Amino acid sequence: MKVPFLDLSRIDSELKEELKQKFAALLDKGVFSGGKEVDLFERSIQDKLNSRNAIACANGTDALELALRALQIGPGDEVIVPALTWVSTAEVVRIVGAKPIFWDTDEKGLLRADWVKAISKQTKAVIPVHLYGRMADMESICEAAKSSRIAVIEDAAQAFGTTRNGKAAGTWGDIGCLSFYPTKNLGALGEAGMCLTQDEKIAEKIRVLINHGQVSRDDHVSVGRNSRIDSIQAGFLNLFLGRFDDFQKRRKDLAKVYLEKLGGLPKLGLPEDILADDHNAHLFVVETTKRDELRNFLKEKGIGTAIHYPKIIPDMEPYQSQGDFPNARKLTEQGLSLPLNPWITEGEVNYITDSVIEFFGL
Repeated sequence: MKVPFLDLSRIDSELKEELKQKFAALLDKGVFSGGKEVDLFERSIQDKLNSRNAIACANGTDALELALRALQIGPGDEVIVPALTWVSTAEVVRIVGAKPIFWDTDEKGLLRADWVKAISKQTKAVIPVHLYGRMADMESICEAAKSSRIAVIEDAAQAFGTTRNGKAAGTWGDIGCLSFYPTKNLGALGEAGMCLTQDEKIAEKIRVLINHGQVSRDDHVSVGRNSRIDSIQAGFLNLFLGRFDDFQKRRKDLAKVYLEKLGGLPKLGLPEDILADDHNAHLFVVETTKRDELRNFLKEKGIGTAIHYPKIIPDMEPYQSQGDFPNARKLTEQGLSLPLNPWITEGEVNYITDSVIEFFGL
């Protein structure tokens, strides 16, 4: 049996046909930037996440950069970033001229609770990351940030639809940043992203920034950039959003199978909280000291896996930084992502779990 880590060509035929029809309709209309699809998408996300503002942009990395620029963070400023995350989180800090200050994660990969020790006179913001779809402790993070008078930018690229006490990821901080990269739980058929904010002034700044600093045609009030979402991607996302809840149920059902079948393995750490509301089951990451051996074994069985992430950011050449990051390093050495998406079957998950059990000799 061959089980890919993720194969987007498996999208069901009914949805594929709807996507083709959406593309044909947009082609006939001849509107490829802005328009009704973008307006509908933003309103739909506002309603779904209960956010006052949802501003679509070109991609998730842009969303983070736009957030920093809207908060006027730049040269001479510092931004606290978890050591374990996708590179974009630190990359955008460097892009705007600020300095990323790296801090260790907890054992689950979320910003460690003592991050406030990294605050200095130059600190302007903290960027908590909802890693693997698991929400960070936003209540305490926001409370500590408010006391220290620094901004909170949520990197919710992996956490769309995650909630805690009924409040969605991305709506807790000053600005929340979403990615709709094709591999995400809500993914486009290309690049797309979004900024969420409850502050009208910040929302207006972001809307101006994404459109060349224009408040209206040819009226440029600031140096902006072109980060508008494509109308076609907005149209596709409107369709995927209609399937989102069904896809989430599917993810959780499959995650439950993983937990039930692998729960008896003493040498394998499991994401036990993946079925909770504050985890959207974006990735099913197991932990073992035999990570590389297990990955090679599963590869021989035809099973695709992934490592999120093989390096912590402070160890990367462009971001070299001294520090003690034991929890983050452990996850890079022991974490392995098993296939989890709406297009794999329960039979395939059973084959994966049987193979994992075989590897550990039980």
